[in-house]
Amino acid sequence: MPSLDIFLQPEVFLIWTSLLKTAAILGVVLTMVAYSVWAERKVSAFIQDRIGPNRVGWAGLIQPIADGVKLLLKENFVPAGVNKFYFSIAPSLSMVPALLVLAVLPFGSTLFGVPMVIANLDVGILWVFAVSSLGVYGIVLAGWSSNSKYPFLGGIRSSSQMISYELSLGLSVIPVFMTIGTLNLGEIVQYQAQNGWMVLPAWINGFSLEKLLLWIPMLISFVIFTIAMFAETNRVPFDLPEAEQELVAGYHTEYSSMRFALFFLGEYAAIIAGSGVIVTLFLGGWSLPFVPDGGEGWFWGLVNIGTFFAKVAAMIFFFLWVRWTLPRFRFDQLMKLGWYVFFEVALVNIFLTAGILAYLKS
Repeated sequence: MPSLDIFLQPEVFLIWTSLLKTAAILGVVLTMVAYSVWAERKVSAFIQDRIGPNRVGWAGLIQPIADGVKLLLKENFVPAGVNKFYFSIAPSLSMVPALLVLAVLPFGSTLFGVPMVIANLDVGILWVFAVSSLGVYGIVLAGWSSNSKYPFLGGIRSSSQMISYELSLGLSVIPVFMTIGTLNLGEIVQYQAQNGWMVLPAWINGFSLEKLLLWIPMLISFVIFTIAMFAETNRVPFDLPEAEQELVAGYHTEYSSMRFALFFLGEYAAIIAGSGVIVTLFLGGWSLPFVPDGGEGWFWGLVNIGTFFAKVAAMIFFFLWVRWTLPRFRFDQLMKLGWYVFFEVALVNIFLTAGILAYLKS
């Protein structure tokens, strides 16, 4: 009988713990994706003074399972004239990038001595931007391969929208890296655990001149990044690629069955991944303001994991709340906001941060 010591060897230990963390985070996130649909229906019903799903299960909690079974049983209809290869792979290309972003997000401190991050990359945020930008290919391919005017217009809108707001998205986080001096997301969370969150720096050791001055560019970065994330995930008020009143259903008009469901679930997976990035960069990640070092032992490890997902759930609620509160922008307003406002403000914010850091070090 082979000894169990082989599982404690560094290489083997890294492999099986990474696989275990991957399975756990996928299980949690895919469950959150399914129940985000239920949450959206409940939030919209609350805002519009309706009841929402309340027939299937308790308060409609089994509704996502019923919807999944319904979509699985539907006919997978492929219209004539489509490019079948690209038409088939486009739904997967829109969902997979959102899941790959989760690989570098630290969703906890440590548990039984194992860091709660799948891949602790020194360039984690670059991985996030590189992978998340691939999601537009699924949408563009879906619009082009459908051989239909409405999906094509949706795909064109999505590509121009994502290119516009990815610039603001990338520029808005540069002040964070200038302040902390690292691209490692785990180290960014650790910095916030010891010095206060980027948007709430006074929670630890009170206010200081340094925190007060740096809080201004951090708040600007947070606002720009959050709004740009709405545009990146095609959510109201920036849901122009699938504007129902104009484009029927946009880029996924010709899709049915589970291929349509992958687009639907990919949007919610992108919301969860985007919320996770916002929480990691600006809201302290897994840290609690009254426990600077994250605590010790398995109990605090579980508390930190719960803290991270609670913050993500709060951000998801914000995404849902905005959808059912604000009207959709016109496309020209969307582009002007990205190119004439956010791009310039993000650039000025970088110079503002550089000036403040130079002043504090002088």
